[in-house]
Amino acid sequence: MVFLAVPTQAAQDAQMAEVESDFDPNFPRTMSWSAYNLGTTGYNQAVGIGKALKDNYGVNLRVLPGKNDVSRLLPLQRGRVQFSANGVATYFGQEGVFQFAGKTWGPMPLRIVLASHGDSNQALGVANDLGIKTYADLRGKRVPFVRGAPALNVTTEAFLACGGLTWEDVERVDFPGYNAMWTGVVNGQVDAAYATTVSGPTRKLEASPRGIFWPPAPHGDVGCWERMAEVVPFMQKHMATRGAAISADNPHEGATYPYPILIALADQDAQIVHDLAKAIHLHYDEYKNADPGSIGWAMDRQNFQWVVPYHDGSVRYLKSIGVWSDEAEAHNRRLIERQAVLAAAWREQKAANPEDFVDAWMQRRAEALVAAGFEPIWR
Repeated sequence: MVFLAVPTQAAQDAQMAEVESDFDPNFPRTMSWSAYNLGTTGYNQAVGIGKALKDNYGVNLRVLPGKNDVSRLLPLQRGRVQFSANGVATYFGQEGVFQFAGKTWGPMPLRIVLASHGDSNQALGVANDLGIKTYADLRGKRVPFVRGAPALNVTTEAFLACGGLTWEDVERVDFPGYNAMWTGVVNGQVDAAYATTVSGPTRKLEASPRGIFWPPAPHGDVGCWERMAEVVPFMQKHMATRGAAISADNPHEGATYPYPILIALADQDAQIVHDLAKAIHLHYDEYKNADPGSIGWAMDRQNFQWVVPYHDGSVRYLKSIGVWSDEAEAHNRRLIERQAVLAAAWREQKAANPEDFVDAWMQRRAEALVAAGFEPIWR
C-alpha cells in the first residue's frame, strides 16, 4: 500500500497547534453510527473514537452493531444513523451490485469521512498441513462459498484469480456463515478460507493441529494483480505485520483494503463531516490504543485515491492541512461522476420497472458505465 506523503513532523506540529486552537465544533449531543458486531475490531475502533468525542466535546456516540452489510447500511439509508463504520460493502453499495441490486436499494451516493488502514491483510488462509505455498496450489482443493455473503465470495474469487484459478478449478463447499466456514477448515471439511489476517477464527486454525499459512499475493507478480483487479478493484498492495502466524519478523506480502471505513451519505451536513474528520485527526493519540487496528486512522495512512469518493466536508479539512493533492481532487471528481452515471441509470431502471429487475439492472448499469467511459467490473 502506498500511503500519502505528509509534511515534516515540525510542520505537522505547527499545523496541529493552529487548527486546534480555534476548534469549537457544533456536534449534536448524540451522534449515531452503525458498525460491525460487538467485540469486532470495527466496533472497538468506533467505541474508541466515541470516547474521544465524549471526553473532548460531550458527544454521546451511539454505536449500532450490525451483523451483516445490509444491517449496517440500512440505518444509514433510512436516516437512523448519520455515519457508518463499514467495510468493503461500501463499494458494493455505491455500485448497486449483489445484495444492493434489488428494488429497495440501488446505487448509493456514499462518501468517505476517513478510514482505517491497519497492519493486517485480507487473504485466503490455508491449512498448513497441505503444503500449499501459492494460490495456484489450491487447484482441486476444497474452498468454501458462504451463502448470502457476496463480499466473502467475490474476494475469495479474486485470490483464486491471483493463482490463475476460478471456482471451476476448485471443489466448492457451501456454508451458512463466516464462522461455520472457518470451523470447517479446522475440522478438515475444507482447505482454505477468506479472512482478515487478524480475525479471531484464524487464531483457532493457527492453534489447531492443521496450523495456518497465508499464500502471498506477490507485489511484483503483474499477472496476479491484473487478474485480481478484473474481479475486484478495491485491493491495495500491503505488507502485513499482524495476524495469525504473521509478525514484524514474519510479514505477509499481500493485499488489503481499508477497514473500517467511516462513511456518510453525500447530503450529510458538510460542516459536521469537516468537524468529525478534524476531531478524529486531532485526537488520534487518545484512541490509537483502543484496539490494535486503531493505528490505521493516522493521517499518514490514509489513501485518498481509493474506489469511493471523500465527502466535501472531509476534503475541505484535508485541504486545510495540506494533504489533499491535485491528483486526489481529480480522482475524487471522477468517482463522483461515476456515481452520477449510476444514479441516472437507476432512475431509468425504476421508471422501466422490468419483471427481471436485477438482471435488467445489471445490464443497464454496465451499458451506462461503458458509455460514460467507466469499467463496470460486474456485468
